[in-house]
Amino acid sequence: MTMKKTVPFVTFRTRVRDASLPGPNPYYWKDNTSDDYFSGKRVVLFSLPGAFTPTCTNQQLPEFESLHGEFRKQGIDEIYCLSVNDAFVMNAWGRSVGLQNVKLIPDGSGEFTRKMGMLVAKHNLGFGMRSWRYAAVIDNGEVEQWFEEEGFSDNCQTDPYGISSPQNILKTLKASAAA
Repeated sequence: MTMKKTVPFVTFRTRVRDASLPGPNPYYWKDNTSDDYFSGKRVVLFSLPGAFTPTCTNQQLPEFESLHGEFRKQGIDEIYCLSVNDAFVMNAWGRSVGLQNVKLIPDGSGEFTRKMGMLVAKHNLGFGMRSWRYAAVIDNGEVEQWFEEEGFSDNCQTDPYGISSPQNILKTLKASAAA
């Protein structure tokens, strides 16, 4: 679906690995803003309920990772995965799945997710407030295409996944390019 929306401006607290730092935790804090991620480039952003959860870890994240080259062919500069998890969790998750191409964005406070209108309660799963599963093609900070899973609601009893899949987004991008 086409949508006219600008991504909200927020500051994300990230942790960046620096091998020159001593000790078992060679990371430093770095603030990145929405502009750092979205200005001057065309990206796919996908957001999901949580790092280390089954669908997110076994399907969605690895499928985006494996199709990175196909997205590049469609004019996508970066693929970002956002979750309402802190930087420590997101970094550990990225290492655990061996990410090379998809970049993780920690929305620890949920501010970006809330401002996107995608924050939902997942108390029924013991998660608290999390992101609804969605994706977007964003060009220079403007949402070009929107892919939201059906059933948006607090404490949803299901975990829909399909509309925001990389296969569906690629199909849409290819159809738009052919039109």
